[in-house]
Amino acid sequence: MRGEVLSHLQSMGFLCGTLLPEVGGGASVGIGAARRKYVRPQHARPLGAESARSFTRCFRAPVRDHRAAGTDHRLGGCFLHPEAAAAGLLCLGSGTRVHARRECVMRLGSGTFAAGCVVIEVLGVALFLRGFFPAPVRSFSGTEHHAEPPAPEPSAGATSNWTNRPPPLFSKVVIMLIDGLRDDFVFGSKGVKFMPYTTYLVEKGASHSFVAEARPPTVTMPRVKALMTGSLPGFIDVVRNLNSPALLEDNVITQAWASGRRIIFYGDETWVKLFPRHFVEYDGTTSFFVSDHTEVDDNVTRHLDTVLKRGDWDVLILHYLGLDHIGHVSGPHSPGIGRKLGEMDSILMRVHTSLLAQEREMPLPSLLVLCGDHGMAERGGHGASSVEEVNTALLLISSAFERKPGDIRRPQHIQQTDVAPTLAIGLGLPIPKHSVGCLLLPVVAARAMREQLRLLHLNAVQLSRLLQENVPSYKRERLHANWVRLYLEDSRSEVLLSLGSKVRRQYSDALRTLSRSLSTQGAHYDVYSMVVGAVVVLEVLALLLLGVPQVLGAAAELDVPLSSPVSCLLFYLALLLLGAVHVIVCTSAESSCYFCSLAWPAAAAVLALVSALLCAVVSALTRTLVGGELPKRSPARSGSRWSEGDLLFLLGTLGHAASLGSSSFVEEEHQTWYFLINTLCLALGHDICRRCFPGDDGDREGGFAGVAPTRPDKSPRHDLLGLDQRRKGQSSLDTLRGREKWMVLASPWLVLSCCRLLRSLNHTGVQWAHRPDLGHWLASPDHRAELSVLAALCLLAIFALAHRRCSPVSRVAMALGLLGVYCYRAATGHLLLPWQQDSKGISKGIIEARFVYVFVLGLLFTGTKDLLKSRVIAADRARQPAGLWDLHGGLVLLAALLVRPHNLPVLLCSLLVQAVMTRFVWRPLRHSAAEVTAMHYWFGQAFFYFQGNSNNIATVDISAGFVGLNTYVEVPAMFLTAFATYSGPLLWASHLVNFLSSDTHSGSALRHACFCYALLCSLPASVYILLVTSLRYHLFIWSVFSPRLLYAGVHLLLTAAVCVAFIAADWRHAKS
Repeated sequence: MRGEVLSHLQSMGFLCGTLLPEVGGGASVGIGAARRKYVRPQHARPLGAESARSFTRCFRAPVRDHRAAGTDHRLGGCFLHPEAAAAGLLCLGSGTRVHARRECVMRLGSGTFAAGCVVIEVLGVALFLRGFFPAPVRSFSGTEHHAEPPAPEPSAGATSNWTNRPPPLFSKVVIMLIDGLRDDFVFGSKGVKFMPYTTYLVEKGASHSFVAEARPPTVTMPRVKALMTGSLPGFIDVVRNLNSPALLEDNVITQAWASGRRIIFYGDETWVKLFPRHFVEYDGTTSFFVSDHTEVDDNVTRHLDTVLKRGDWDVLILHYLGLDHIGHVSGPHSPGIGRKLGEMDSILMRVHTSLLAQEREMPLPSLLVLCGDHGMAERGGHGASSVEEVNTALLLISSAFERKPGDIRRPQHIQQTDVAPTLAIGLGLPIPKHSVGCLLLPVVAARAMREQLRLLHLNAVQLSRLLQENVPSYKRERLHANWVRLYLEDSRSEVLLSLGSKVRRQYSDALRTLSRSLSTQGAHYDVYSMVVGAVVVLEVLALLLLGVPQVLGAAAELDVPLSSPVSCLLFYLALLLLGAVHVIVCTSAESSCYFCSLAWPAAAAVLALVSALLCAVVSALTRTLVGGELPKRSPARSGSRWSEGDLLFLLGTLGHAASLGSSSFVEEEHQTWYFLINTLCLALGHDICRRCFPGDDGDREGGFAGVAPTRPDKSPRHDLLGLDQRRKGQSSLDTLRGREKWMVLASPWLVLSCCRLLRSLNHTGVQWAHRPDLGHWLASPDHRAELSVLAALCLLAIFALAHRRCSPVSRVAMALGLLGVYCYRAATGHLLLPWQQDSKGISKGIIEARFVYVFVLGLLFTGTKDLLKSRVIAADRARQPAGLWDLHGGLVLLAALLVRPHNLPVLLCSLLVQAVMTRFVWRPLRHSAAEVTAMHYWFGQAFFYFQGNSNNIATVDISAGFVGLNTYVEVPAMFLTAFATYSGPLLWASHLVNFLSSDTHSGSALRHACFCYALLCSLPASVYILLVTSLRYHLFIWSVFSPRLLYAGVHLLLTAAVCVAFIAADWRHAKS
């Protein structure tokens, strides 16, 4: 009888599932190869024995015209209820009609679904970032390389004979750029101690000294662009700094090359990439190999004697990198800084004395420019907007700046963009068209008044044209014209001097006003690309949120309809509408748009993706609202309420996302995570105490207070946050006795103490970053013995914690690898060996680091081999946990090698907290997969900041990317730097995979965890994109919000990799 029913259903394109009278009278109906559960409407009768026999008799009747979908079928006394037909529900009743519809459904695991969503979200964020950080490409017109006629000198009724471009002020220019030369290295105590010749020039010599303020991002490539173009580079140059493209914007180098000047360059190869074919002679060195601070400068200095004796050049550029590299490795207060400053001082003296000797044979004096591209943060990095990073030293040295006895010239504060117009005027070149800088008046102060006013007028005209508002300059031009008329009429010198000083002062004020207006004007965003990227991100977030009722069920699976007439119609309508909008926007856009510049197949694919996501969101929303999949409380659970853990995770996640709209909270985001972790520890301590010492209310059941135990006959499909509650039924705390019970009670307080100690190790953020911390004390050269003892103890403890679950071979590899870590740090001079009492024999540690890499690769290979073997051979599935722990051990060993020695306690505490929480919290309290995932995510974020990281780019330790490398290799360097920066979140994610892969968890735990992890990362990223879009004209958009946006993009990319790792580790999902 059952076979006849199935045959009739199959002839109609359906596959009958099992009847589930225990689920509220609903039925599980399979459509195609999938199965789906539906809830019976209130007016439908439950399926009893008589109804089942009637149901069987119905399908014995002959079926007519059942081929077309949506056709009414009379099947005896049975029919498909019209309201239930929309939900695919079979209801039984007399005289009712059947409305059947064929639909193809694909079943996805929640992990696969989450990973796919995050990958799509990464594409959306990348498109948004491309629009938010548009690459400024200003190509030259055909005549823009040639000198344009300068603006004539203003005159009032008189004919001026000054219509040509002013002649150059200097015959030769030498630019000596010292990377990372912040202002106090020259004008502070270090300059007095280590740079005596430079200090003499500043205090008594023929020079003008300035403190040049650089705009963020304070990295090399955009700062070089600012020095040569006078413009404000985009923030995306932080990423483009890794591989600098040719500079197409108008600049001093291009103007000098077009005018026939001969330019020679030695130093950072960034210049060669920015200005290809501009140098008659060059020798570039890589700027990213920060472990080298000797050869990289010797490669520049070795050319000096030869090139200074030659007279076949007009501009000489020297870019020294050693000072910046020392800062990255050891910080601004290391002994190497003083030695390098002394070396730079001697080189400056050689160049200056050579120029003075050659001036006797030249008609014009020479100019020597000593400057820095950016400063150096207290931790040695740069890229953010702190005072130490933006204030750089600028010294202009020339015999034309002779000072009188008693003439005290204190350093003046200027903008770094002022260098470009000053160099252009000094070489007799046009000011770069997009420059927002002002002529440095002290450079031309010794010239005649008419020449000064003429040069100031040219700068004012250039800025006015750029701003396209000439009103501020008209009054000055009129006053200037009156002065020219009086000058040509041979008026008295006293009147000319007084009026000229007034005109010069007004010109200076006007230039500052114009420059300030240009510097603070709104950025040109690619709004269309931003909107498309934001729409993709929000659609993915909507899919994740709407998929919660299905995905977090016991099966951890999601039914995805592949074809539906309504969905197909909506897809084509949305695609047609988006295509029309795309054509309209791209044909009417006044400025360049990245999304419009894509090839039409790529643009069509993106628009199709947006349309498909929209259809998926509408389908999920309809299924949720109409199909009855909203999370409802059953009558038996109507008195239950949210648990403390659920509320903490929900409010903490939403509160953190909302706090990102404040610049202060973004700068001090670490405080938010510290607060959440402390609150979590207190909540866990309160819950453990309540379970160990129950009150009279008898709340000895598992779970937090207020969570009613789940009935075994109830589907957990509607339990959003309390997954697998049946596992939590009775806590295992009742079985604990003696010391173990007290350890469980003490575990939250132990974790809280560890976190409090780690906060004192590295001060991060903005408010407290300048305060000395324990990390500074340990990293100082005077405390190498203490750091050596601490590092040795930490490495021993790391081995004790990390080797327990590994195989015997992996244990040996880890022990030797950790020994190699200590030897590497001793070879680089950070630590001391017992037989080493001084710094002799310090090397780059390449051999020692590669020795450790061998064991890292060995652990990763062993873990991967066991993992693959457990998939192929069913009998070897027990190898999977051991393989995962070997992989985790390899990551721990790599992190120990890359982190700074004073951060080894952070790695140790991370492993300690993981061990304590696993043994005394998660297993005894039987937390669900969702709760364990949320805790791992929170602890990973907190340990990201415990390492000393922040939302400033300056805290990125790029020296980690060159451990074991003797030259710059882009891909390994980027991978190592990223892993060292995000080692905290990555190690916690790895531990989560290992913990949930144990036998104590259900087969759906990893899929639940993957989905929760993706949702926890996607929610704040999506909210932050909306906040940044609304705050794009905020005063701190580039200094505070933009760096955080880059961190969010990288974090989302790593989350996608973590989700893929979840899928790879879930062998049950792979087998299904």
